[in-house]
Amino acid sequence: MITLDNRRILVKVAQMYYNEGATQSEIAQKIGVSRSLISKYLTKARDLGIVEITIHEEGLQQFSQLERRVELLYNIREVVCIESVGQESSKRQLGEAVSDFLQRVIRDGQIISFSSGTTLNEVAKVLHSPQIYPELTVVPLVGGVGNENVDIHSNSIVAKVGSILQANYKLLHIPVMVDTKEAKEILMRQPSIKSTFDLAAKSDIAVVGIGGKPEHSTMVKSYLGPDHESIACNSEIVGDICYNFINKFGKPVQNPWNDRVISLELEKLSQIPLVIGVASGLEKVEAIKASLEGKLIDVLITDEATAKGLLT
Repeated sequence: MITLDNRRILVKVAQMYYNEGATQSEIAQKIGVSRSLISKYLTKARDLGIVEITIHEEGLQQFSQLERRVELLYNIREVVCIESVGQESSKRQLGEAVSDFLQRVIRDGQIISFSSGTTLNEVAKVLHSPQIYPELTVVPLVGGVGNENVDIHSNSIVAKVGSILQANYKLLHIPVMVDTKEAKEILMRQPSIKSTFDLAAKSDIAVVGIGGKPEHSTMVKSYLGPDHESIACNSEIVGDICYNFINKFGKPVQNPWNDRVISLELEKLSQIPLVIGVASGLEKVEAIKASLEGKLIDVLITDEATAKGLLT
């Protein structure tokens, strides 16, 4: 039972710590007890309602509760949520949110890797940094050459990011898709290509887009032509990450596209310490859920409507 004297000590400790700004060590020395006991006093003061902590978030972070609900539901390290606006505006705002997040976590000497796509191109366009990273290395996660939409290819994104950060960067002189599974196996064994993917597998940070079902993918139509209908009709596929089509558990789906796509394997992607997934749109909710269920991403940067969709 807590006596009146106990409460007096709890109040005294709380006033010194919260109102006067004294450290726990300073309080312990003045009262004549151990620092660990001061920590217990502060916890007890909160438990008894002697101390109440209010976080004033109004106008500062309107989505903090939504972010936290998604984090707890999927046991994910962090969710960053932006306001839902028009599609192109959302991509730009997502890019800015990724830029802000990267400034917080990047350290010189690391390896950071990128997939490709329109959203990650926005990241490269808006990325800025108050400092340079001469020992940082930026690498692609997927094949990076082609004749169409050059700006969204991984090589273009990696080169932009490397230049902005004044870092080293590597390129993959190989397309996203090749003609056959055998051609892919031969190319992946080539020393220059293998060394780049080996480096990507050692990344400290990876930034990846998340795609929706194949019927929404212009990449599938562009590379597979008439064969894309057989992929689009595969009900097992819910989306893609690094151009690998996945099922609802975040596992690769056996199909001709996955056999021929040039990309880091998802098993290796999942072993990277910090994978940042960037995506928004209700048509991508299933794919994002699958990426979360499969533990393919550690941080999600999305918009309000998509985050709410993840809670249903």
